[in-house]
Amino acid sequence: MNTEDAAPVVLIVEDEDKIADLLRDYLRQHGHVTHRLARGDQVEDWVRQNPVDLVLLDLMLPGRSGLEVCRSLRSFSDAAIIMVTARVDEIDRLLGLELGADDYICKPFSPREVVARVTTVLRRTRRKASAATANAAGLVLDAASWRATLDGTPLDLTAVEFKLLDVLASQPGRIYSRDQLMDAMYRDERVVADRTVDSHVKKLRRKIAEVVPDQELVHSVYGVGYQYEDRRQ
Repeated sequence: MNTEDAAPVVLIVEDEDKIADLLRDYLRQHGHVTHRLARGDQVEDWVRQNPVDLVLLDLMLPGRSGLEVCRSLRSFSDAAIIMVTARVDEIDRLLGLELGADDYICKPFSPREVVARVTTVLRRTRRKASAATANAAGLVLDAASWRATLDGTPLDLTAVEFKLLDVLASQPGRIYSRDQLMDAMYRDERVVADRTVDSHVKKLRRKIAEVVPDQELVHSVYGVGYQYEDRRQ
Protein backbone atom coordinates (compact mmCIF):
# COMPACT_ATOMS: atom_id res chain seq x y z
CA MET A 1 0.00 0.00 0.00
CA ASN A 2 1.08 3.56 -0.58
CA THR A 3 1.83 5.94 2.26
CA GLU A 4 -0.84 8.34 3.49
CA ASP A 5 0.55 11.34 1.56
CA ALA A 6 1.13 9.54 -1.75
CA ALA A 7 -1.33 9.82 -4.62
CA PRO A 8 -3.65 6.78 -4.53
CA VAL A 9 -3.20 4.32 -7.39
CA VAL A 10 -6.48 3.10 -8.86
CA LEU A 11 -6.76 0.29 -11.40
CA ILE A 12 -9.85 0.59 -13.60
CA VAL A 13 -10.95 -2.77 -15.02
CA GLU A 14 -13.61 -1.93 -17.60
CA ASP A 15 -14.10 -3.16 -21.15
CA GLU A 16 -16.25 -0.21 -22.30
CA ASP A 17 -13.94 2.57 -23.47
CA LYS A 18 -16.32 5.47 -22.79
CA ILE A 19 -16.95 4.39 -19.20
CA ALA A 20 -13.26 3.74 -18.57
CA ASP A 21 -12.29 7.15 -19.99
CA LEU A 22 -14.93 8.90 -17.88
CA LEU A 23 -13.75 7.21 -14.70
CA ARG A 24 -10.12 7.91 -15.52
CA ASP A 25 -10.74 11.62 -16.14
CA TYR A 26 -12.72 12.18 -12.93
CA LEU A 27 -10.31 10.24 -10.75
CA ARG A 28 -7.28 12.05 -12.18
CA GLN A 29 -8.97 15.40 -11.56
CA HIS A 30 -9.17 14.39 -7.89
CA GLY A 31 -5.50 13.50 -7.61
CA HIS A 32 -5.57 9.76 -8.28
CA VAL A 33 -3.07 7.89 -10.44
CA THR A 34 -5.02 5.61 -12.77
CA HIS A 35 -4.35 2.58 -14.95
CA ARG A 36 -6.84 0.72 -17.10
CA LEU A 37 -7.28 -2.88 -18.17
CA ALA A 38 -10.07 -4.12 -20.45
CA ARG A 39 -9.96 -7.87 -19.73
CA GLY A 40 -10.47 -9.86 -16.57
CA ASP A 41 -7.72 -12.33 -17.36
CA GLN A 42 -5.13 -9.52 -17.33
CA VAL A 43 -5.78 -8.34 -13.78
CA GLU A 44 -4.04 -10.88 -11.56
CA ASP A 45 -0.67 -10.63 -13.31
CA TRP A 46 -0.86 -6.83 -13.38
CA VAL A 47 -1.63 -6.54 -9.65
CA ARG A 48 1.16 -8.97 -8.78
CA GLN A 49 3.64 -6.75 -10.64
CA ASN A 50 2.40 -3.25 -9.77
CA PRO A 51 1.51 -1.36 -6.59
CA VAL A 52 -2.19 -0.51 -6.40
CA ASP A 53 -4.40 0.92 -3.67
CA LEU A 54 -7.83 0.24 -5.15
CA VAL A 55 -9.34 -1.75 -8.02
CA LEU A 56 -12.55 -0.56 -9.73
CA LEU A 57 -13.70 -3.92 -11.04
CA ASP A 58 -16.51 -4.38 -13.55
CA LEU A 59 -18.61 -7.50 -13.04
CA MET A 60 -19.01 -8.50 -16.70
CA LEU A 61 -15.61 -8.74 -18.38
CA PRO A 62 -14.13 -10.66 -21.30
CA GLY A 63 -11.60 -13.35 -20.40
CA ARG A 64 -12.58 -13.73 -16.76
CA SER A 65 -15.57 -12.50 -14.75
CA GLY A 66 -15.26 -9.82 -12.11
CA LEU A 67 -16.40 -12.31 -9.47
CA GLU A 68 -13.55 -14.67 -10.32
CA VAL A 69 -11.05 -11.82 -10.42
CA CYS A 70 -12.18 -10.53 -7.03
CA ARG A 71 -11.84 -13.96 -5.46
CA SER A 72 -8.36 -14.36 -6.95
CA LEU A 73 -7.15 -10.92 -5.81
CA ARG A 74 -8.28 -11.55 -2.27
CA SER A 75 -6.01 -14.60 -2.06
CA PHE A 76 -2.85 -12.45 -2.27
CA SER A 77 -3.59 -8.71 -2.35
CA ASP A 78 -4.85 -6.24 0.25
CA ALA A 79 -5.87 -3.66 -2.36
CA ALA A 80 -9.38 -2.32 -1.86
CA ILE A 81 -11.94 -3.57 -4.38
CA ILE A 82 -15.08 -1.76 -5.55
CA MET A 83 -17.27 -3.86 -7.81
CA VAL A 84 -19.16 -2.14 -10.64
CA THR A 85 -22.31 -3.91 -11.75
CA ALA A 86 -25.56 -3.47 -13.66
CA ARG A 87 -26.93 -6.66 -12.07
CA VAL A 88 -28.66 -5.69 -8.84
CA ASP A 89 -29.31 -9.36 -8.02
CA GLU A 90 -25.55 -9.89 -7.62
CA ILE A 91 -25.06 -7.27 -4.90
CA ASP A 92 -25.37 -9.65 -1.94
CA ARG A 93 -22.75 -11.94 -3.46
CA LEU A 94 -20.44 -9.05 -4.28
CA LEU A 95 -20.27 -7.93 -0.67
CA GLY A 96 -20.23 -11.44 0.78
CA LEU A 97 -17.26 -12.65 2.76
CA GLU A 98 -16.65 -15.32 0.18
CA LEU A 99 -15.50 -12.58 -2.20
CA GLY A 100 -14.20 -9.82 0.03
CA ALA A 101 -15.27 -6.77 -2.01
CA ASP A 102 -15.15 -3.52 -0.05
CA ASP A 103 -18.04 -1.78 -1.81
CA TYR A 104 -20.13 -1.80 -4.98
CA ILE A 105 -21.52 0.71 -7.47
CA CYS A 106 -24.52 0.10 -9.70
CA LYS A 107 -24.68 1.18 -13.34
CA PRO A 108 -25.69 3.72 -14.46
CA PHE A 109 -23.73 5.82 -11.99
CA SER A 110 -22.62 9.38 -11.47
CA PRO A 111 -18.84 9.87 -11.82
CA ARG A 112 -18.99 12.09 -8.73
CA GLU A 113 -20.51 9.19 -6.78
CA VAL A 114 -17.67 6.94 -7.90
CA VAL A 115 -15.06 9.46 -6.74
CA ALA A 116 -16.84 9.79 -3.39
CA ARG A 117 -16.99 6.01 -2.94
CA VAL A 118 -13.34 5.62 -3.88
CA THR A 119 -12.33 8.34 -1.41
CA THR A 120 -14.34 6.76 1.40
CA VAL A 121 -13.04 3.22 0.81
CA LEU A 122 -9.42 4.37 0.53
CA ARG A 123 -9.70 6.34 3.75
CA ARG A 124 -11.07 3.28 5.53
CA THR A 125 -8.56 0.79 4.12
CA ARG A 126 -5.58 3.06 4.74
CA ARG A 127 -6.60 3.41 8.39
CA LYS A 128 -6.77 -0.38 8.64
CA ALA A 129 -3.35 -0.72 7.05
CA SER A 130 -1.85 1.71 9.56
CA ALA A 131 -3.48 -0.18 12.42
CA ALA A 132 -2.22 -3.47 11.03
CA THR A 133 1.39 -2.36 11.32
CA ALA A 134 0.92 -1.66 15.02
CA ASN A 135 -1.28 -4.66 15.83
CA ALA A 136 1.07 -7.18 14.25
CA ALA A 137 4.23 -5.60 15.66
CA GLY A 138 5.18 -8.70 17.63
CA LEU A 139 4.88 -10.97 14.60
CA VAL A 140 7.52 -11.07 11.87
CA LEU A 141 6.99 -13.10 8.70
CA ASP A 142 9.83 -13.55 6.22
CA ALA A 143 8.32 -14.87 2.99
CA ALA A 144 11.73 -15.32 1.38
CA SER A 145 12.86 -17.83 4.02
CA TRP A 146 9.43 -19.04 5.16
CA ARG A 147 10.34 -18.10 8.72
CA ALA A 148 8.01 -16.66 11.33
CA THR A 149 8.85 -15.23 14.74
CA LEU A 150 6.53 -14.05 17.49
CA ASP A 151 7.95 -11.72 20.13
CA GLY A 152 11.39 -12.74 18.89
CA THR A 153 10.75 -16.48 19.27
CA PRO A 154 10.69 -18.67 16.13
CA LEU A 155 7.46 -20.41 15.19
CA ASP A 156 8.13 -23.81 13.63
CA LEU A 157 5.49 -23.59 10.87
CA THR A 158 4.86 -25.74 7.83
CA ALA A 159 4.53 -23.99 4.47
CA VAL A 160 0.72 -24.21 4.64
CA GLU A 161 0.65 -22.86 8.20
CA PHE A 162 2.94 -20.01 7.16
CA LYS A 163 0.61 -19.08 4.29
CA LEU A 164 -2.38 -19.24 6.62
CA LEU A 165 -0.79 -16.95 9.20
CA ASP A 166 0.53 -14.60 6.51
CA VAL A 167 -2.96 -14.05 5.12
CA LEU A 168 -4.63 -13.64 8.51
CA ALA A 169 -1.98 -11.26 9.88
CA SER A 170 -1.85 -9.14 6.71
CA GLN A 171 -5.03 -7.40 7.89
CA PRO A 172 -5.52 -7.84 11.65
CA GLY A 173 -9.18 -7.78 12.59
CA ARG A 174 -10.41 -8.71 9.14
CA ILE A 175 -12.51 -11.88 9.02
CA TYR A 176 -11.56 -14.41 6.36
CA SER A 177 -13.92 -17.16 5.29
CA ARG A 178 -12.72 -20.75 4.96
CA ASP A 179 -12.94 -20.48 1.17
CA GLN A 180 -10.65 -17.45 1.12
CA LEU A 181 -8.14 -19.17 3.36
CA MET A 182 -8.22 -22.34 1.27
CA ASP A 183 -7.57 -20.28 -1.87
CA ALA A 184 -4.55 -18.71 -0.18
CA MET A 185 -3.14 -21.98 1.13
CA TYR A 186 -3.77 -24.09 -1.97
CA ARG A 187 -3.26 -21.91 -5.03
CA ASP A 188 -3.04 -24.93 -7.29
CA GLU A 189 -6.86 -25.10 -6.94
CA ARG A 190 -6.84 -28.63 -5.53
CA VAL A 191 -10.13 -29.75 -3.95
CA VAL A 192 -9.95 -29.92 -0.16
CA ALA A 193 -12.59 -30.17 2.56
CA ASP A 194 -13.72 -27.09 4.49
CA ARG A 195 -12.54 -28.69 7.73
CA THR A 196 -9.00 -28.81 6.39
CA VAL A 197 -8.74 -25.12 7.29
CA ASP A 198 -9.98 -25.85 10.82
CA SER A 199 -7.29 -28.50 11.21
CA HIS A 200 -4.52 -26.12 10.12
CA VAL A 201 -5.86 -23.37 12.40
CA LYS A 202 -5.83 -25.78 15.34
CA LYS A 203 -2.17 -26.67 14.68
CA LEU A 204 -1.24 -23.01 14.19
CA ARG A 205 -2.88 -22.05 17.49
CA ARG A 206 -1.00 -24.83 19.27
CA LYS A 207 2.33 -23.51 18.00
CA ILE A 208 1.46 -19.93 18.91
CA ALA A 209 0.44 -21.09 22.40
CA GLU A 210 3.91 -22.53 22.89
CA VAL A 211 5.27 -18.98 22.59
CA VAL A 212 2.47 -16.98 24.23
CA PRO A 213 0.56 -19.34 26.55
CA ASP A 214 -3.07 -18.50 27.31
CA GLN A 215 -3.13 -15.92 24.51
CA GLU A 216 -5.40 -16.57 21.53
CA LEU A 217 -4.24 -14.56 18.51
CA VAL A 218 -6.24 -16.45 15.85
CA HIS A 219 -9.90 -15.98 16.70
CA SER A 220 -12.92 -17.92 15.46
CA VAL A 221 -15.96 -15.99 14.24
CA TYR A 222 -18.86 -18.41 14.52
CA GLY A 223 -20.42 -19.32 11.19
CA VAL A 224 -18.10 -17.00 9.26
CA GLY A 225 -14.39 -17.80 9.52
CA TYR A 226 -11.24 -16.63 11.28
CA GLN A 227 -9.35 -13.45 12.08
CA TYR A 228 -5.94 -12.56 13.52
CA GLU A 229 -5.89 -9.98 16.26
CA ASP A 230 -3.29 -9.50 18.99
CA ARG A 231 -5.40 -8.21 21.87
CA ARG A 232 -2.44 -8.03 24.23
CA GLN A 233 -1.58 -4.55 22.93
